[in-house]
Amino acid sequence: MTKSLYFVKINYIIKNKAENTCMKGLVIIMKVLIVGGVAGGAAAAARLRRLDETAEIILFERGEYISFANCGLPYYIGGTITAKDALTLQTPKSMNKRFNIDVRTKSEVTKIDTTAKTVTVKDLNTEKEYTEIYDKLILSPGASPIKPPIEGISSNKVFTLRNIPDTYRIKDHLEKEKPQKAAVVGGGYIGVEMAENLKNAGLDVTVVELAEHLIAPLDFDMAADVHNYILEKGINIILNNGVKKIEDNENGLKLVLNDGSLDVDMLIMSVGVRPDTAFLESSGIEKNDRGSIIVNEYMETNAKDVYAVGDAVEIKNFVTKSPAFIPLAGPAGKQGRIAADNICGSKSSYGGSIGSAILKLFDMTVATTGINEKTANAQGINYDKTYTYSPSHAGYYPGGKNMSLKLLWEKDTKKIIGAQIVGFDGVDKRMDVLACAIRLGAKVTDLTELELCYAPPFSSAKDPVNMAGFVAENVINGKMKQFFWHDVAHLKRDGSVTLLDVRTKTEAENGMIDGFINIPVDELREHLNMLPKDKPVYVHCHTGLRSYIACRILAAHGYDCYNLAGGWRLYKSVTDAKRSPDYPCYKCE
Repeated sequence: MTKSLYFVKINYIIKNKAENTCMKGLVIIMKVLIVGGVAGGAAAAARLRRLDETAEIILFERGEYISFANCGLPYYIGGTITAKDALTLQTPKSMNKRFNIDVRTKSEVTKIDTTAKTVTVKDLNTEKEYTEIYDKLILSPGASPIKPPIEGISSNKVFTLRNIPDTYRIKDHLEKEKPQKAAVVGGGYIGVEMAENLKNAGLDVTVVELAEHLIAPLDFDMAADVHNYILEKGINIILNNGVKKIEDNENGLKLVLNDGSLDVDMLIMSVGVRPDTAFLESSGIEKNDRGSIIVNEYMETNAKDVYAVGDAVEIKNFVTKSPAFIPLAGPAGKQGRIAADNICGSKSSYGGSIGSAILKLFDMTVATTGINEKTANAQGINYDKTYTYSPSHAGYYPGGKNMSLKLLWEKDTKKIIGAQIVGFDGVDKRMDVLACAIRLGAKVTDLTELELCYAPPFSSAKDPVNMAGFVAENVINGKMKQFFWHDVAHLKRDGSVTLLDVRTKTEAENGMIDGFINIPVDELREHLNMLPKDKPVYVHCHTGLRSYIACRILAAHGYDCYNLAGGWRLYKSVTDAKRSPDYPCYKCE
């Protein structure tokens, strides 16, 4: 057993401010053990070394790789990333050479004794166990893929994707077995990325999702655009359905679903992750019902001198202030840095996560930050929302495409609590601005004042973020009253209200909402006599901009006017998804 503290006699100078003298002393070398690498553990190790050159740092990793780009794994499978070594960010050798860290791979920590301050380690190469004593301990065991107790899930044609060995197994299967059809069970970020990359690898791909829509951080109305796009790209989606049983046969796999069945050659399970913390059962370290390690803002557990970071910990949702599980690489790295700071005496705290995330889906970009409507309703937050549909850059400059932006804010404080964007070019930078705004406590009206970079190839003089602020400001100050796509079906068609479509005649000929009459906005003033003033007027256009102008005209003439947020475009996208028997979500109502 290694001793806990080492005392090394050296000569060093300490300036005594009172007596201005020098003295000789002892340096105490601190021993820090880190369980797990990747984002949290590797970040903590590197930060510790930068803060303390003398500390003994040992990092244990159960697998072969201590620091790898797990977000890039699907792109190696799809062929976008071709070099294996591109996935490895640090090796044990490079980590030792640069940071003087003792990295022990294939070393599984099986037990922690917080009283004796020891960890028990199994060397997976020799199957022998040994103990190490610590002064400080950082837990970064991460999370492991959930494998539901489904009959047949142990088939060698069923895969999960969490680490580099998983990636190689999938890649080898594609190259050797030449599968033609694949199913991805789970429509989260990794599931959708895997679907794209399997499609790029030439497979016929189906995504099976138990919920009513893909990508859980999105609300259904924003996910509808994703559904339409992924179908256009040739990926099938089955929603509101799950796998009950997997039958392995010589022809491949038969997936017995809650409703129906599906024949494929291989299956990727991507139904989420759970904290990999079973080894802590007898340690006394406090966990929640999910298995997440409970920590305070300094990343300290309830055990003295034991810290925890990354996907295995329960953190605070920055918006709701409630406990949350947000397994993302960015927060994990920050938490590792904070734990190292506190171990080395620099008081540092973690304020929580807003869950900012982004997804590439072929040419489409999907990004979220903060909370969605589902969470806001569950938390009892009194919120409002707006939708905008803005070009990524100046309309007269070639190549621009519109992005759909949904914004949520708290009515009482006007603080932004969430945003979702689905589009193409420029989505990332707009979401980054909104994520900063949430973190800094900005009000939705503050977005109108942001001075963002503008040149025709990059943006418009009124950036999409500014436009979202302008629309919200109009709602807040009463210049615009809204109704939403989910209100349309409940509007009375008995003549007690006026339903008005202000798109052009050509647009209206391509489809109208039942019960609406068409008067183009540019002809509205000449046809006011057709609209009774004693009835509310519900107006829509394609995106909500022209109908806002129509509402301002009508309000000036004494009408009570309501504008359809997101317009015909959003309404059609969502209602088509809910109605069509040819569309996999037709049962979600």
